[in-house]
Amino acid sequence: MPATFNDLITLMTQLRSPAGCPWDREQTYATLAPMLLEEAYEAFEAVEEAREGRPADLRDELGDLLFQIVFYGQVASERDDFTIDDVTDAVHAKMIRRHPHVFGGAHADTTTEVLRNWEAIKAEEKRVANKPDAAKQTSVLDGVSMKVPALMEAHQLSTKAARVGFDWEKVEDIFAKVQEEIGELLDAIKVHADSKLETDHTRVREEIGDLLFAVTNIARHLRVEPEAALKLTNRKFRQRFSHIEDRLQARDRSFESTTLEELESLWQEAKTNKQ
Repeated sequence: MPATFNDLITLMTQLRSPAGCPWDREQTYATLAPMLLEEAYEAFEAVEEAREGRPADLRDELGDLLFQIVFYGQVASERDDFTIDDVTDAVHAKMIRRHPHVFGGAHADTTTEVLRNWEAIKAEEKRVANKPDAAKQTSVLDGVSMKVPALMEAHQLSTKAARVGFDWEKVEDIFAKVQEEIGELLDAIKVHADSKLETDHTRVREEIGDLLFAVTNIARHLRVEPEAALKLTNRKFRQRFSHIEDRLQARDRSFESTTLEELESLWQEAKTNKQ
C-alpha cells in the first residue's frame, strides 16, 4: 500500500528521535529555512516539466516540499509551539471562511468577485485578530512580501492593485506604457553617458525597473506568470548556449577566435534544432 500523510509524520518522528538521524535532530526553524525555499523553487520549476508531459518531476518535488512542512511541524511540536494537526486545522478553517460563496450564503459568480471577497475577508480577519498594525490604515498591498523575488513581487503588487480597479482596461494599453518607459530609459542613458554622475546611473537603474514593471503587467493581463516565463527563457538560453559551446568544441574553436557573426549563426542553428 502507498504511504500516507500519517506515515510521513511517523517517519519524521522517528528521524528526530534519539534513535534516529543525528543531522535531522540538529535542525531548527532557522536551519530549515533555506531548504524550504529551495524546495519551493524546485517545485515551481517542476510545474513547467509537468506542462511538457513530465508530471513525475512535479510529483517528486511536491513530495520534497511536503517533507519540509512535516519537518517544521515536528520541530514545532517538540518546542510546544504547535502541531502539524494545528497547521492542517488552521488552513482548513481559513479556506472555508474565505469561500463563503461555496460554504456559506454569499454569492460570487466571477473570479473578480471571488478575489475581492477574499481581500475583504482577509482585512476583517486582521481586524478581529487585533494585530499590532490593525489600528493603522491597511493597504491593499498588505500581504505582498518584500522578500520574494522582485519579478514575483511586481506581479503580486499589480495583481492586488488591479483587484480594486487600478489597472489598464486592455493589454494593448500597456504597450504604450512600455514605449514610454523605453523612451525615458534612453533619455537616462544619454544623460548618464554625458555626465558620468552616480545619480544619473541611479536614474538608469530606476528606469530599467519601471520598464520591467510595465512588462510584468503585460504578462499579468495575458495570464502568464512572469517568473515562470523568465525561467523558461533562461532554460532555453542555457540549452542554446550549450549548443554553441558543443559546436565550437567539435571544431576545436574558442569564443575568442570566433566572430560575432559566426556565433549568431550557431545561435540560429540552435533555435532551428529546438535546443
